Amino acid sequence: MGTDFPVEDISPFKTFLAAVFRRDATGFPDSGFQKENALSREEAIRGMTIWAAKADFLENETGSIEAGKKADFIILDKDLMKVDEKDILNTKVVMTFIGGKKVYGK
Repeated sequence: MGTDFPVEDISPFKTFLAAVFRRDATGFPDSGFQKENALSREEAIRGMTIWAAKADFLENETGSIEAGKKADFIILDKDLMKVDEKDILNTKVVMTFIGGKKVYGK
């Protein structure tokens, strides 16, 4: 999971959209690009969390919400596991926690 920054924007929502639906933020291409390489929603979330942590050999410290881990996570206004494709890019971060402490949000 990743971007080709600076060619692609750094946006986890655009990354999720591309991984699952194989289209960019403009909806291109209409039929999706290499649909056989699409990930499920769960695989995309894992790719951005626990699989990314494993790639850095940090799976015992971060990447999932478990006792003893750093508790870095966000709260969203939409459920990425259920939201319609057209609403993914309208998803907003409501709160951000780093090390279990709220650093953004009400």
